[in-house]
Amino acid sequence: MNQFSFDFEGDGTAASQDAAPARPAAPRKFLTLEEMAQRLEQDADFRVLRRLVPRSDFGPAPVATDGAQTTPGFQRVLVLDTETTGLSHQADKIIELAMLLVSVDLSTGLPFGPVTLFEGFEDPGMPIPAIAKEVTGISDDMVQGHRLDDAQVQAVVDQADLIVAHNAGFDRPFLEARFPFFSRKHWACSFADIDWKAAGAESSKLSALAQNHGWFYDAHRAQVDCHALLQVLAKPMVSTAPTTGLSQLMAVAAKPSFKLRAIGSPFESKDLLKGRGYRWDGDGKVWFCTLTDQEHLDTELAWLKSDVYGRRQARVEIEALDSLVRYSARPGTVTQQGL
Repeated sequence: MNQFSFDFEGDGTAASQDAAPARPAAPRKFLTLEEMAQRLEQDADFRVLRRLVPRSDFGPAPVATDGAQTTPGFQRVLVLDTETTGLSHQADKIIELAMLLVSVDLSTGLPFGPVTLFEGFEDPGMPIPAIAKEVTGISDDMVQGHRLDDAQVQAVVDQADLIVAHNAGFDRPFLEARFPFFSRKHWACSFADIDWKAAGAESSKLSALAQNHGWFYDAHRAQVDCHALLQVLAKPMVSTAPTTGLSQLMAVAAKPSFKLRAIGSPFESKDLLKGRGYRWDGDGKVWFCTLTDQEHLDTELAWLKSDVYGRRQARVEIEALDSLVRYSARPGTVTQQGL
């Protein structure tokens, strides 16, 4: 155990070199690193970061208010992360996949029970680009001759009710290209589907979210990223209305979102649309935005009619995206609606 000693005189002050000792020196006080950390935490001028410790078991199922053990309603949530040779799911390849499967209580959003872990490398059949080596720390020697076992991956994925990634728009297309069975699962994105700013976080970057809870870890390796994400999502987010990130993601996955395209919007409205958060689709030559639910869609349609189209007749395109297609490269259900 690491210990540090501190010498104090009986009155708490350091002894002078010239003063003759009037009495025996007080015994040394030894503090462990953890005791030092706890003392620092009591001072508002210090923050302590501890290395994140992976959890292999979140303990027994929740207990009812009367103290009786319950068999809760739960979902099996699969938290995953990939490391790849680059950014394009069409041209680049997966070189590492990690997955954590855990049961989550529907009433509390808290994980419980043992965590199933899968991790493996895959040889991409090409030299790993230098930038990918630098970011991931994965070398050609580490992946040489390795292949992810399709049957093992599917055995884990088949148990999941919901798949969560911190940038699902990146991970999902890669995984569906390599393992088509991922397309049959519901997905949520812990980066895009949670309003981290409203929850008090200054950044939605995973390492920053972990630091908010007093943890640090060696990022950009799939397994530790998964452990960090699961523990962040298991924490209550808002003290006035406690809910975990896992709760929010399960709720988001249960309802559709919408991509709204402002077809034929007047050229002079471009600054207005941009200021409201619309983005320009250069291929489709249309301004679009993504809306989280039907209520927000209805509000946006009314705003387009009054502020963009000037209450003249117009048609917009609405793409409904449920969690079976959201963040994939596949389209949702597209309809047009008159305003």
